[in-house]
Amino acid sequence: MKIVDNYFGCNIFSKHEMEKYLPHSVYKTMVKVMEDGDELPSDIADVVANAMKDWAMDKGATHYTHWFQPMTGITAEKHDAFINPSGPDTVISDFRGKELIKGEPDASSFPSGGLRATFEARGYTAWDPTSYAFVKDRTLYIPTLFCSYDGSALDKKTPLLRSIDALNASAVRLLHLMGYGTKKITVTVGPEQEYFLIDEKMYKQRLDLIVTGRTLFGDSPVKGQELDDHYFGNIDERVKAYMEEVDEELWKLGVFAKTEHKEVAPCQFELAPVFTSVNIANDQNQLTMEVLQRCASHHGLVCLLHEKPFEGINGSGKHDNWSISTDDGENLLEPGDSPQDNIRFLTILAAIIKGVDEYQDLLRLSVASAGNDHRLGADEAPPAIISIYLGEELTSILQAISEEREYVDHSDRRLELGVSALPQIARDSTDRNRTSPFAFTGNKFEFRMLGSNLNISCPNTILNTIVAEELDQFASELECYPKEMVNEALIGIIKRTLKEHNRIIFSGNGYSEEWKEEAKRRGLLDLKTSADALVHYTDPKNLALFSKHNVYQPHELHARENILLKTYYQVIVIEAKTMIYMLQKEILPAVFAYEAKLAQIIQTKKSSGIVAPMEEKILKQINSPLEIVSQHVEKLEELLEHNPADDKTAARYAADELLPLMNAIRALTDTIESKVSKSEWPLPDYNDILFKSF
Repeated sequence: MKIVDNYFGCNIFSKHEMEKYLPHSVYKTMVKVMEDGDELPSDIADVVANAMKDWAMDKGATHYTHWFQPMTGITAEKHDAFINPSGPDTVISDFRGKELIKGEPDASSFPSGGLRATFEARGYTAWDPTSYAFVKDRTLYIPTLFCSYDGSALDKKTPLLRSIDALNASAVRLLHLMGYGTKKITVTVGPEQEYFLIDEKMYKQRLDLIVTGRTLFGDSPVKGQELDDHYFGNIDERVKAYMEEVDEELWKLGVFAKTEHKEVAPCQFELAPVFTSVNIANDQNQLTMEVLQRCASHHGLVCLLHEKPFEGINGSGKHDNWSISTDDGENLLEPGDSPQDNIRFLTILAAIIKGVDEYQDLLRLSVASAGNDHRLGADEAPPAIISIYLGEELTSILQAISEEREYVDHSDRRLELGVSALPQIARDSTDRNRTSPFAFTGNKFEFRMLGSNLNISCPNTILNTIVAEELDQFASELECYPKEMVNEALIGIIKRTLKEHNRIIFSGNGYSEEWKEEAKRRGLLDLKTSADALVHYTDPKNLALFSKHNVYQPHELHARENILLKTYYQVIVIEAKTMIYMLQKEILPAVFAYEAKLAQIIQTKKSSGIVAPMEEKILKQINSPLEIVSQHVEKLEELLEHNPADDKTAARYAADELLPLMNAIRALTDTIESKVSKSEWPLPDYNDILFKSF
């Protein structure tokens, strides 16, 4: 049996490996580059590249690739061999600093949202030394940024790194004004990854799953998740073997895969890692999704990462656990042991509350996709309305502060909330509210709206930036006060912020219809679809926010808005075309054949003087919705011939015209499925997929 300690991280060019392969002075420089963000001196680039090549070749690597994350949201790679000609029929393995630091892949086929014309193919990759290189499939993978000829970000990673810098600058500035000697803050994230596993043979019989990632048709199974007997249940042997392979592959890549269990829905599971820095967490989550899908085929399974593969049962999300810590390891979202540290905690908390309230639109659009729209607010995931859950005790404390009154805790202990005597706030005093989109859970915030296949960089880029803005505003205000009045000024800022932004705090049931009405009265946004949300990317306040903190320039935001709107439209069009194909080529022919059999049975019985009331009833129950389906399919084909004028119009067209009709077609077809013989139905049904996969 392999001991994890002996092979964990064996396929990453870690500090331990660097120390073995690099001269000591170069190693020390590399550590400073990684930890302090120093620029890699050009005179040691060749040394680092050669050492990285030697290490990778010792691992069996023959190629290298600049591994980047274009605006498709998935990863991209172009492999080059280490070899270079050394004579007419000989080669030498070579890898130079210039090849490590910079690459030039053809960028013409990646979405740019207008950042460059199609004929402008040049794009650049630039090494990100803060994320470890790794070996996979005999290739050295080098994490990189991706930008255009003029330096515009064409990827997900570059804005994330910019947002980390912005938050660091604002937080350090504020903490210095508060009397702390903090030199650097670190954003940490732990993304909990949900997914479905189903039998590969059944998957290959469902074109909708293959093409769109979700079932476009499917009558409800005889049993769903109502007994709660899948959650945390015993793991099947086949799935356990799969999980063991996934763990081993991830551990080799230095991914801190920690917790795995059955989720609520049949065939649904979760893998959760230990927290790490947000940039590394992002890269590792991309690797995690790849490994989950790749290993599944080794066990005759398919891993589904779509947010809502099956209608009527829970979809899959990715809870983004976000926190910030100082360079000496103090978590800024950890309630303190002293009034001074509690002032710091409440200041950071107030900034987050203010940011979430003022930028609800950005947080909502950061998780927007055609797939996630099916999941949000479906009694399984947070609603599309942004709110914050803080727990009973913390909410009561904040209310007392904003109302300038004393707080009485559960033991009837009265605490004066003056400058010198803030309450000691108990750690882990918050319950969990699974209906909240943004919940404080002791020493972190859990952003629960993310879909399971989402690249986590965008939500964290936005979260980092809005918190950076609020901390920056607080710091600018504090600079107007003498040092001896800083605490008093902070208390005033906290009180004012809580009064002005109390509307965003909600502790009740986010699934309820009452909350939707209450949220409307509070003036909170309810951006139900991606078409509603994505157009806010380029609102003037958002353009100003990102430009101020050098996270996105206006043209980069316009590009992302265009790409996401176009993707939303294209996804729904692909689903519509798949729906039509499956109906015309698979489902309708099978239904016609079954109708013919029923008609023959009815005719045979009647010719023998036997009535056939049941057969006639079933035939009518099939034929009535079938006629409507036929009409709807014709209408859907007509709608698909329309070419919207622009991306915003296209997204609205998909949300308002295509989807409602597709939903109607599905509902009618699912009704027909419930009446057709299983032997005649051409697709594996929900009962097969969800209860016969293992």
